[in-house]
Amino acid sequence: MLLDIRVLIFLGVVMALLLMSSADGADATSPSPYLSALEAEVVAEMNLARTQPRRYAEFLVERRRYYRGDRFERPGETAIITQEGVGAVDEAMNFLRRVKPVGALRPSRGMSRAAKDHVRDQGTSGGTGHQGSDGSRMWDRVNRYGRWSGKLGENISYGRSDARDVVVQLMVDDGIRSRGHRRNIFDAQFRVVGVACGQHPEYRSMCVMTFASGYDDVPGNR
Repeated sequence: MLLDIRVLIFLGVVMALLLMSSADGADATSPSPYLSALEAEVVAEMNLARTQPRRYAEFLVERRRYYRGDRFERPGETAIITQEGVGAVDEAMNFLRRVKPVGALRPSRGMSRAAKDHVRDQGTSGGTGHQGSDGSRMWDRVNRYGRWSGKLGENISYGRSDARDVVVQLMVDDGIRSRGHRRNIFDAQFRVVGVACGQHPEYRSMCVMTFASGYDDVPGNR
């Protein structure tokens, strides 16, 4: 009887260790293993902003102190000359404090592959903007790997290699009167996102974020 109890205890310890090992290897069973660490962080940052905008406003408060007129001068980094200065940051903070939270975005493999196509293209050509060197538009690229429904949009960040910097850059949307990049991030109709980041010959880094209301991967792309 005592031996049976000891065997049961031993088996229980083994099972616990196996479960702990499985938890430690969570990356291997991640729902988005096709995303790099940076790409996954960009998704997480956008979702933090969408679901907790008031909290996200505090990140902008911290960055506000690095503005000197129209220059953003954070220690250890090359100064950036902005078009609107700190006024665009203040406007973004006010927006975040009054906007209603929206649901989190779900990453998509097919849409991420479409975004990666654009990153690779511009990483070679040095181009910018939403049109590929082959003339493709965002809807052409996402249609390669699936079918989108509802609404479609795209954001592109250049020159930032930190996830929060990428999202804040698009959130502030300096020099963009329509604040279209910010509107995309907070559009409640967007529920799916594809993200890809990589190198750019002029701006060193870039990230593409493609949004859709819905998306179905083609068979074999899941």
